[in-house]
Amino acid sequence: MTLYPHTERFEKLVAGDDDAVPLDEAALLIAAHAYPELDVAAELGRLDALADRCPGDELDVLLEYLFGECGFTGNRLEYYDPRNSFLNEVVRRRLGIPITLAVVAIEVGRRVGLPLLGVGMPGHFLVRYGPVLVDPFTGGRRLSEADCRTLLAANGGVELDPSYLAPVGPRAILARMLANLKQVYLQTSDARSLEWVVALRTVIPGVDPAELAQLSRIRVNLGKFAEAADALERLAAISDPAQTERIQMRARLLRARLN
Repeated sequence: MTLYPHTERFEKLVAGDDDAVPLDEAALLIAAHAYPELDVAAELGRLDALADRCPGDELDVLLEYLFGECGFTGNRLEYYDPRNSFLNEVVRRRLGIPITLAVVAIEVGRRVGLPLLGVGMPGHFLVRYGPVLVDPFTGGRRLSEADCRTLLAANGGVELDPSYLAPVGPRAILARMLANLKQVYLQTSDARSLEWVVALRTVIPGVDPAELAQLSRIRVNLGKFAEAADALERLAAISDPAQTERIQMRARLLRARLN
């Protein structure tokens, strides 16, 4: 059983080869869970239109177009507004957080023939074009390694590791977008939204399977005992054999509550 009409499509997309995952469509499918009537095809058309108006295929041209002419910028005043994590809202409002602004740059860049890559630096997502690092949150500013060290120091005093500046694929970007939403909905105690966010994270290859246990707990709190048992049974199927029986027992207990 799927939570929303778009869940099955999202799961199918992320199950394929990482390089082939359509980042724009998958990101919009995340948004469609918050906006069930969202026309994903129409929203993809908005990205097409943005690209059609871009005056060139060079990095400086793209950055000036998106962050100058179009006015995309970081939402510093309401950073934790969930709309900052929904691609349709970011395109409409021209406001976002680093990762969603990066998705806009990546997807418009792809459409004009400029291959930008996501960079999952802790606390502040970036984009890369060859050796050039760009911060979409601050108007497409180019960053040096020293700038990255400063950003990391401001985000908890983390020291720069070269791996932090390596490109990441679409699945890692989508998982991080959902992780941001997860924190927002935990802080606001929005259990119904938290359910679909965690459910989507659990279908992305490479995400910690322990999130299935969290999903089960969320569903129990919502009174969805059958769905909670489903999550535990998925966890049991991929767990260490020593843990399988214990997890299956918890699932059976949940199903017994339905009788």
